[in-house]
Amino acid sequence: MTLKRKTFADLFSGAGGMSYGFFARGYEVVGAVDAQFGKPSSGKGSLECNSTFEANMGIVPHERDLAELAGEELDSLLEPALEGRQLDVLSACPPCTGFSRANPNNHLVDDPRNSLVYRVADHVAVLQPKVVVMENARELLRGNFKIHFTEFRHRIESMGYKVYAGIHMLSQFGVPQKRERALVIAVRGDQKLRTLDDLWEGMTLLPEASTVRRAIGHLRPIAAGEMDPNDPMHVSPSTGTESTRRRLKAMPHDGGSWADLRFHKNAHELLTPAMQRSVSAGKLGSHPDVYGRMWWDRPAPTIKRECAHFGNGRYTHPEQDRLCTVREMALLTGFPDTYQFKARGLSNMYRHIGDAVPPIVSYQLAAVADWILTGERPELKDALLPGTHLTTTDLLPVEDQLPL
Repeated sequence: MTLKRKTFADLFSGAGGMSYGFFARGYEVVGAVDAQFGKPSSGKGSLECNSTFEANMGIVPHERDLAELAGEELDSLLEPALEGRQLDVLSACPPCTGFSRANPNNHLVDDPRNSLVYRVADHVAVLQPKVVVMENARELLRGNFKIHFTEFRHRIESMGYKVYAGIHMLSQFGVPQKRERALVIAVRGDQKLRTLDDLWEGMTLLPEASTVRRAIGHLRPIAAGEMDPNDPMHVSPSTGTESTRRRLKAMPHDGGSWADLRFHKNAHELLTPAMQRSVSAGKLGSHPDVYGRMWWDRPAPTIKRECAHFGNGRYTHPEQDRLCTVREMALLTGFPDTYQFKARGLSNMYRHIGDAVPPIVSYQLAAVADWILTGERPELKDALLPGTHLTTTDLLPVEDQLPL
């Protein structure tokens, strides 16, 4: 008799960052749902993330708006693949846009999308998964509108679930990026709660394991607008205007930014009017990292959904005069080196990456789910996602960690 694989379903599935970790650990992805909303001005389907999901997981997500989908409707979507089986793991990662501190208005105005967090409890009530996982901005737990998570927690605890919720810098788990996120694991009352902290108990990583150099230093140098013939994902946009090209060329390597250009002999030509006004006012503004280069020997900055432009953050290659490529951004977000991104334009590919749960972390969450479901603790060395920069030699007992 063929043993059935453990089952996994993904709500707000995006490009598959959460699903891939479970898929790679042998879970059967029985369904995924994403409306593919792109920019606020665009409608359903515009993000094209379901094509990326299909290319890597082999199933087509349902294009449905989860703000309108009832629990019973979701159950009917999943049942053909479940075939009467119990759902083992449900992932639900509602959009973080309404919580993220990147938008200062989020401290003042409650985004309607935030209510999607507590509505996940409606799906939990119907599906009764053994494990629920959620990833979001840290403000889910600490922000002015954390009431949405509090309500979600209250609802599922009233169903008998036990809930862990914590905030982590994901570089501690090997993501080569300064990405601070809320992680939630909930288990049905008949399961024992385990967490990533339990998986990593007594162990840490060598500091160099979470750096830009380790993640992308091996890739072939390419020019802006060029594609690596051996990897179509190793491609970045052209730099655009001649002024942008001059600005990038003048910017110091390994961590330079537009702020360094104020000391350049041609500063007046290189700085935009907005930059010149900031310099004149003696202030570098609230976003001094724009047009900045990454540092080789640090984690990358947080890679956000609109990472397809120099002016949106420190997304420039440490040495080469171009935006980091799709492949580089993906590796810095913890995707394996074979992951494919599908969209009509590069901007959406970058959005797929910036929106994603890092698969390095979801693979470890899948290992924790294995532990919960089987009672057998996995080896940490077996929870490192293949195809990424992490190796077992990066693991270090905490007692051997050098003091700062």
